[in-house]
Amino acid sequence: MSIPLLISLGYEKSFAAALVATAAGLGVIIPPSIPYINYGVATGTSVADLFVAGIFPGILVALSLCVYAYIYCKRVGEDKEKIAENCGRLREKGLFRVLKESFWALLTPVIILGSIYGGICTPTEAAAFSVLYSIIVSLFVYRSMKIADLGNVVLSSIKSYAPLCLMLALASAFSRVLLLLGVPSMLSEFIMNNFSSSISFLMACNVLFLILGMFIDAGPALIILAPIVLPAAESMGIDPVHFGVVMTVNLCIGFVSPPFGVNLFVTSPMVNLSVMEIGKKAIGFILFFLIALLLITYVPEISLVLLS
Repeated sequence: MSIPLLISLGYEKSFAAALVATAAGLGVIIPPSIPYINYGVATGTSVADLFVAGIFPGILVALSLCVYAYIYCKRVGEDKEKIAENCGRLREKGLFRVLKESFWALLTPVIILGSIYGGICTPTEAAAFSVLYSIIVSLFVYRSMKIADLGNVVLSSIKSYAPLCLMLALASAFSRVLLLLGVPSMLSEFIMNNFSSSISFLMACNVLFLILGMFIDAGPALIILAPIVLPAAESMGIDPVHFGVVMTVNLCIGFVSPPFGVNLFVTSPMVNLSVMEIGKKAIGFILFFLIALLLITYVPEISLVLLS
């Protein structure tokens, strides 16, 4: 819903898609986060500490993306008339009426996250349930869709996301080939044998994680790489909690890095734009994401201040 809203306010489709695709990575940085759990299980690091450590890095990344969005809009310009018109309509309705009208829509993330973290269903089951819930709300509450439209909606969804499913299958197969060939282990061994200082070691790890994040999902990457690389990091005095946050932030950037970022393929059918077109618009966001990553990497207090 956020992309159509941004487009209705006069923002470019490619910019709106790039913004949403990049910001989606915040979901695994700010706790609760499944990658933190994977890292904690793989290395024996406290998951609770990782959750606490991820708060400020997540806020820093969010602020970095906000800064770039502000700079971009100042440079390119905004449709201030459309924005003022929409804000005016909201003010006329008043806060209580707006909340009342959007109650059923706002209930969606509550149901999804509540069912997952409450142990009621798995993330996959929650996704399927959210689709069913959205259809019911659209048909009978907001009446924005008719029963006769369901066939076209399903057909359109299949056409949009069938290529994404194929891409994910190919990416999964390619990641398995990389694992069978031992590429992650070879790269990790190369880093540990050729970088002696913590500064160069962390920089090499960042490059490794960024590249692998484009091809391997964050969960398997953390489970495979963390136990291999963490002992070398600890031998250089790097805190395991801090290192876990750095790994996770790196892999999040891989989600949106062209040409293989999964988030780009997810947003592409929503706006009928090519993956590379969205990827080009995302470059600015990625650069500011990288600035935040460097701060998180070399200023460990950002991650560890709440644990001291």
